[in-house]
Amino acid sequence: MTEIEFIEELKQKSTMAFSKLLDDFQQKVFSTCISFLPNKEDAEDIAQEVFIEVFNSIDKFRGNSKLSTWIYRITTNKCLEFIRKKNTKKRFAFLQSISGTAIPFDKTNYFTEINHPGIQLENKELNITLFKAINSLPESQRVVFTLHKVDGKSYQEITEITDRSLSSVEFVMFRAKKNLQNKLEYYYKNEH
Repeated sequence: MTEIEFIEELKQKSTMAFSKLLDDFQQKVFSTCISFLPNKEDAEDIAQEVFIEVFNSIDKFRGNSKLSTWIYRITTNKCLEFIRKKNTKKRFAFLQSISGTAIPFDKTNYFTEINHPGIQLENKELNITLFKAINSLPESQRVVFTLHKVDGKSYQEITEITDRSLSSVEFVMFRAKKNLQNKLEYYYKNEH
């Protein structure tokens, strides 16, 4: 079955086509989610949301890119949306704690919840520091860096996922590496 035929089957809401979609993409989507979200349960939840979104919006798929690129774009956007919501909740809770409102406030940083099966570093503190540094990058840099260095996507795949030019992706990656280097240098000078 060609990709065009497969997409038509998906648009017809074929259960066999969606089963094949899950078989083909479930692990890939989860791997991308875990690259952005170091907590396994959150990554699983977002991966489920991705497939719900694909199911609900397959009729909107125009075929301007490959199906896999479209799915990765949805995955990346869902992960970023989750991170934004999490950070907004933390800021709101912090403001409430300052104003004296008696709402329980979790002072832990989301990115200290390291439960990432893909990273086998001996030092958990290094994991935490690295995820905090990546999380502190501007969003465009975080996306490009994570897709390339953590998820293993080529620059060409990233251009398709992010809808940027190749030179733009390369420049954003250069800035991300430079910013991470500066952040990690600062951390190690001040902490060690």
